[in-house]
Amino acid sequence: MIRFENVSVTYDGASEPTVRGVDLEVPEGELVLLVGPSGVGKSTILGAVSGLVPHFTGGTLRGRVAVAGRDTRTHKPRELADVVGTVGQDPLSHFVTDTVEDELAYGMESLGLPPAVMRRRVEETLDLLGLAPLRDRPLATLSGGQQQRVAIGSVLTPHPRVLVLDEPTSALDPAAAEEVLAVLQRLVHDLGTTVLMAEHRLERVVQYADQVALLPAPGATPVLGTPADIMAVSPVYPPVVDLGRLAGWDPLPLTVRDARRKAGDLRERLAGRTPTDDAPEAADGGTAPRESDTDGAGGNDGTPRRRRVFRSRPTSVSTPHLAETRALSVRRAHVQALRGIDLTVRPGETIALMGRNGAGKSTLLNTLVGLVAPSSGTVRAGGAQPDRTAPRDLVRRVGLVPQEPRDLLCADTVAAECRAADQDAAATSGTCRALVSDLLPGVTDDTHPRDLSEGQRLALALAVVLTARPPLLLLDEPTRGLDYAAKARLVRLLGELAATGHAIVLATHDVELAAELAHRVVLLAEGEVIADGPATEVVTSSPSFAPQVSKVLAPQKWLTVAQVRQALS
Repeated sequence: MIRFENVSVTYDGASEPTVRGVDLEVPEGELVLLVGPSGVGKSTILGAVSGLVPHFTGGTLRGRVAVAGRDTRTHKPRELADVVGTVGQDPLSHFVTDTVEDELAYGMESLGLPPAVMRRRVEETLDLLGLAPLRDRPLATLSGGQQQRVAIGSVLTPHPRVLVLDEPTSALDPAAAEEVLAVLQRLVHDLGTTVLMAEHRLERVVQYADQVALLPAPGATPVLGTPADIMAVSPVYPPVVDLGRLAGWDPLPLTVRDARRKAGDLRERLAGRTPTDDAPEAADGGTAPRESDTDGAGGNDGTPRRRRVFRSRPTSVSTPHLAETRALSVRRAHVQALRGIDLTVRPGETIALMGRNGAGKSTLLNTLVGLVAPSSGTVRAGGAQPDRTAPRDLVRRVGLVPQEPRDLLCADTVAAECRAADQDAAATSGTCRALVSDLLPGVTDDTHPRDLSEGQRLALALAVVLTARPPLLLLDEPTRGLDYAAKARLVRLLGELAATGHAIVLATHDVELAAELAHRVVLLAEGEVIADGPATEVVTSSPSFAPQVSKVLAPQKWLTVAQVRQALS
């Protein structure tokens, strides 16, 4: 169904091809997962299937890509639209209508399908993806995860023979991700749909793949094989595979169920031991970050040791709570987004906000930074009322890295972004650039932010926000688009910030990040807090939000492979 014949792609201005010598065949009715570290060309390969590369992106494509017998060099994306459905990393860039139902119908309307067929398929898709309650909602009012489900639904309704998906579960909560992946599996098994997918959260998807194509490095030849064979040699792998490597299991497990069947001996070795108490009480009664995250040591992913970016110094706002809400409620566009939220955030504390898509996590962050005014109740952040504080003053009290980092980036070069950040924060010239150099080694001043990867854009946005040294740092889905190595670097950076007294609140669907980083987990549902407590207690008691290691080794309360490795050493 999809055939790559000696394909190389070189973008304009690049000295080397992004991908080189790709020979790959994806049979009809199979789900093939494309894996590899960030920056190896996964999105380029996906774009070559849909024709976006090179017709939209520019550059030079050598070799041949054929989809259902059509050569993408001579067929533009619109001439492949009846065969290929594509969902990229940014759902908003795909939307062309205003409401959920209209967006689901648009692709079919463009192909001239009869109204009766369109109506039936829209209803089927609304039910399949749990979108029926949102059918009349404006797309702009949806959460990031809800928008991602709509984007996936909009390419399912025309019934394409090939689906090309770039990070399709990155903004989805665990339950919604399982629903989407179950739908994809049904299309593959029952209708013979061919799926080519790139995804960094391998713990969610690897068990669904028929084959895995590994791109080990930029320009390297892809390696195609079964999921078990590729995971045995891949530089990126999910926690359950990492645990299997540590325990010496052969074959390596790909699912929690497979790992539990092998884990009896490991549980016996861990019996009587408990995870190291690596979140001791801070001086103010909060919790200090885990030592393993803040000592600058290299991680299990092989990343080198790195000097600390941040040194201890008192925060600029003297208060026992860096943020506090009391009976906070927010109503937006006839939707009750938050209901009676009571929350306190202390210096040195890292809190993970978790919950289903649309639970109110982003709204809570936006309220803490003053982008949304409370309908009732009170909000204090850094000793100020956010929605009534001038931005130039607020930026020194609280900073937000939004779900789409590009929302913060408006200059044409990295250097211009840094100059603007220094000026806005009244910081010493070069402050932001020094942060960028530490977070993004090798990125030059003249690089355009749009040419950065998702992870690099996140790091640049984080540097822009940190230039003002806000005591309270808010992050919305910070691991979206990050591979495991980049996520490990982010964890170490946030650990350093917490060690210097910064409070961190992050909204995330990444249960592995919460297990590794958070001291507290706050679960939201329908705008209400339904759980608030130590991370170990909250996540291990939830089948949806428990990390893989916790599920494998239950009832013992281990959260990460690093904890198990330390206990066995």
